[in-house]
Amino acid sequence: MKFDSIFPKSIKEALKNSPPGEWMSTIPKECIRLNLGYPAPTLVPSEGIRAAVNRLIDEEKDLPLYYIGSPQISRLKEQIQTRLNERNIYINSGELLITSGACQAIDLIARILLDEDTVVAIESPTYMEALEIFKNYTSQFICIPIDQHGLQTDRLEEVLQERRENGLTLPKLLYTIPTFHNPTGTTMSMERRQHALELATKYNFSIVEDDAYGELNFHKPIAPLKSLDKSNLVIHVGSLSKVVAPGMRIGWVAAPSEIITTLAWFKKDLDHPFAQATIATFLEGENLDKRLTSLRDVYEEKCKVMILSLKKYFPESASWYIPEGGYFIWVKVQGVDTEKLLKQALSEGVAYVPGKYFFYDPHAGTEFFRLSFSYADEKEIKKGIKLLGKILKP
Repeated sequence: MKFDSIFPKSIKEALKNSPPGEWMSTIPKECIRLNLGYPAPTLVPSEGIRAAVNRLIDEEKDLPLYYIGSPQISRLKEQIQTRLNERNIYINSGELLITSGACQAIDLIARILLDEDTVVAIESPTYMEALEIFKNYTSQFICIPIDQHGLQTDRLEEVLQERRENGLTLPKLLYTIPTFHNPTGTTMSMERRQHALELATKYNFSIVEDDAYGELNFHKPIAPLKSLDKSNLVIHVGSLSKVVAPGMRIGWVAAPSEIITTLAWFKKDLDHPFAQATIATFLEGENLDKRLTSLRDVYEEKCKVMILSLKKYFPESASWYIPEGGYFIWVKVQGVDTEKLLKQALSEGVAYVPGKYFFYDPHAGTEFFRLSFSYADEKEIKKGIKLLGKILKP
């Protein structure tokens, strides 16, 4: 039997795309990993999570290991709701859904809102895994460029106006990472945030705000789009992956109750009860504000080290944005094909992610690459940037 014969048209179309995770290179064992958007190993609270697991099992025995799980699961929802309220995102329990990481949240949103006729507006470049997800549901994209102040909302307005005047389908969604963007590290200005919300109201589309890095600010806190939303058009996606541990797969969606009810309908019981109960127990004994302060200090220092190293070792043809938080620096080197350069970089002992994977049109990203300062230590960052600089300046 030819199994592709049983797949519906939508699945066959999705399978024409590049396979998920194609951007993940095979990395030699001793390579300096400036490609990884992971927390620093020293900042993942393994001992705290171990203690939380022990406390959970001691107190509840086998209960957390069942489908329905521990009472701590509802406690986790309360903890996240409280955290969002502290960031001026005021929601009730019916407006919050816990998910298995931000990617499940994005996939569920795409599943209930998109079909092959749906147009999605995305930033160019954008988070490659979100792009992979959206391409499973539609092939119709509007790509809006980013500069040092984030999404160019003036350009978005021009495109929307042109499409309306020409009778073209308007987007149903705008997907944006407004705060400490992945991959560029940029932050959308307050003026552009307000403009994006105005456009959503005027042109009747929802905004999916991916806020995975939103609390990793180096300076003043940044207001989430959702906190500015007066029309209930923002679907806010968050995660504990960057501030606690990515392997625990704790994410969420904050949105109007009708959206949350529909997301839950399709999510069904696809939870990780033990992970959710463990994280709730961990958070009960953790001062998250203190933890965030520590994370911000460490990542800000690592970012400074990377910036100084780029200035010292990279050619004048290279340019980059200076982030105000998050994990990443986005580098452009004129006249260099960064995908072709990667093989040499890996052989020299340093890894990065070529820019092509962050664009709907991969040819738009040939001169770019993403560097992460989050995972490697400061010594490795200096060495890795020096190695890359040597390759770029033969």
